[in-house]
Amino acid sequence: MHSFKIYNNNIKPDANEKQEIVDFLHNHLGEYGDPKEHILNCLEFATMESLSAAGGFVLAVLEKGELLGVTIINKTGMAGFIPENILVYIAVHEKTRGKGIGKALMEKAIALAEGDIALHVEPDNPAKRLYEKLGFTNKYLEMRLHR
Repeated sequence: MHSFKIYNNNIKPDANEKQEIVDFLHNHLGEYGDPKEHILNCLEFATMESLSAAGGFVLAVLEKGELLGVTIINKTGMAGFIPENILVYIAVHEKTRGKGIGKALMEKAIALAEGDIALHVEPDNPAKRLYEKLGFTNKYLEMRLHR
């Protein structure tokens, strides 16, 4: 049986837990991942260790002390026209994919988040089907200007 561990502005991960979460996401996000520095910045935003942080939370799924999945949700500081939360990262250990860990992680994250949640998903990402089953819809086409 798996258990959940949450980190937020009141319960912060120690240095070892941070490193484990960052390494886990970096390794298991695969082609959909970001550099470790970006993942760490996101984690610190969620736990309000960043000066500009609006907060959020990190949710980990563990079984017998082993990390099986992690998601990071950041608060946007907005509401209505922009969802109150954005799911920035979610990954499940490759050996447990297809066993309901991702769904359990998403359901718990949805229950913990206050307000609406946005997420970005590549069109070919297999997790897209799970998000749709959980009620996420594709209302907009995202466009970015990189400088």
